Amino acid sequence: MIRKIISTLFIVWYLLPANTTFAYTHADTLRGSNGSGRDWWDVRKYDLSVEFDTAAKSIKGSVIIDFRIIKKPADSIQIDLQEPMEIDSVFQRFGKNLLQRINFTKDGNVYWIQSQFPFHDWMVNEMRSIKIYYHGKPRNAVNPPWDGGFSWKHDINGKPWITVSCQGLGASVWWPCKDAQWDEPDDGMKMSFEIPGNLKAISNGRLDSTVVHAGSAYWYWHVKNPINTYDVTFYIGDYINWHDTLMGEKGRLDLDFRVLRNNEDKAKKQFGVVKEMLRCYEYWMGPFPFYEDGYKLVEAPYLGMEHQSAIAYGNNFQMGYKGFDRTFTGIGMNFDYIIIHESGHEWFGNNITAKDMADNWIHEGITTYSESLFAECLLGKEKGQAYCRGEWQNTQNDKPIIGDYGVNKEGSNDMYDKGAAIMHMIRIMTNDDEKFRLMLRGLGKEFYHQTVTTQQVENYIAQHTGLELTSFFNQYLRTTNIPELEYYIKNNQLYYKFNNTVSGFSLPISINSRETVTSIKPTSEWQHIKWKGGYNMKFSNDFLIKVK
Repeated sequence: MIRKIISTLFIVWYLLPANTTFAYTHADTLRGSNGSGRDWWDVRKYDLSVEFDTAAKSIKGSVIIDFRIIKKPADSIQIDLQEPMEIDSVFQRFGKNLLQRINFTKDGNVYWIQSQFPFHDWMVNEMRSIKIYYHGKPRNAVNPPWDGGFSWKHDINGKPWITVSCQGLGASVWWPCKDAQWDEPDDGMKMSFEIPGNLKAISNGRLDSTVVHAGSAYWYWHVKNPINTYDVTFYIGDYINWHDTLMGEKGRLDLDFRVLRNNEDKAKKQFGVVKEMLRCYEYWMGPFPFYEDGYKLVEAPYLGMEHQSAIAYGNNFQMGYKGFDRTFTGIGMNFDYIIIHESGHEWFGNNITAKDMADNWIHEGITTYSESLFAECLLGKEKGQAYCRGEWQNTQNDKPIIGDYGVNKEGSNDMYDKGAAIMHMIRIMTNDDEKFRLMLRGLGKEFYHQTVTTQQVENYIAQHTGLELTSFFNQYLRTTNIPELEYYIKNNQLYYKFNNTVSGFSLPISINSRETVTSIKPTSEWQHIKWKGGYNMKFSNDFLIKVK
């Protein structure tokens, strides 16, 4: 997802003080943990059908959940669906048509599905299926995509323009599911939408068919790859479409562009960057992860979102971030931030997904770094790295990047810019761009279509760069402290050390003075070297540190 800019001068988030403690609730634990109603079954496929009443701003529908039993079952299945949405009925499916009604109870935003035939009689590795009918008026988006829900809008011609944004809030704001990042449907998903016949319904993956009957239109979409529930989406409106292809690393990649009817000309100009961007990202991060489902860029009535294979675009066909360069370098005005950032999420966020929201720096930090990789492809290495350093000034250091586990809680929004700084510093310490590039590509290959923990990602990066990064990650991911390099000069000796660091922390810092470069590796203990460079010195700006 993208970060939020409050004004054109400062980029801030209204956040609680760093010492704030959260009183997590029973509902937080149910939502964020892999509890007894979740841990014994693994989602294999969703089949979602939704009917829209645009006048009443309500929906009704059904979802079939195919799942595999992975351990001895408990006595209930946890299904998430947020109020005011309601489940009407639940059936156990036998084959394609035979349904048997089963009981359920409501517990806030959770429904406990309880069969009169005990689940614990089911066998490990068996495939089972339930079908859920539901209805309601889904939550209206307050400030999408950050405070999400349904956006019931109209286009310039007065036609309905409807979509959803729900990262963090969760897919259960509009359909019943296992609303947890760690369980993606291994065999993909089918979606069908019943809408007014004069509109179009766009969704993830590929269009199977459309049927128009009695004033209604039925749109059937199919995702072949695993997909996270918050990435599942729809766009309903008076859309026009054009198609293109890219010969990429895995062959022909289908590209589709969907925008409102009046915006075709300016969209074609703005979206012209997509092929160059995809080639750049494939070079740095490996093949596009969803060739089977294609790449799609869809105009949305809010700023943007990384919906897998159907990316939401709402930057009003401007360069930068809503016409503003958030790096304050001028470099960001050379491309459309939303296209570049949200497309980067196809590699980190959609292909590689954090199991727990607490580790979402894997999505946002590495994707934010991918912006500078594109700037490098476009303008050269010096500009790309200057772009990245420009983002660092936006860090707030309010709380650690990694959040609390098991309660559906992200860490600081510094996961974007400090996360990008982490990747840049690793590249500098690796001191071998090819090794760094192969490490990035290797992440995509090693964890292809998987959900991961931060420890897996940290270990992989350390192993494939050959760097000792334990204290480095602990410093920048798990504390709010920015290392402070303290130094003084006395008797032709340069004395230096780091303050505000975790045990074992060190960085290789270069010093430019009198046309010479000196390298030091400060720790928390005072060190010194002979020094004839005087006081006119410049420390490396490639590390997120303070100098005293």
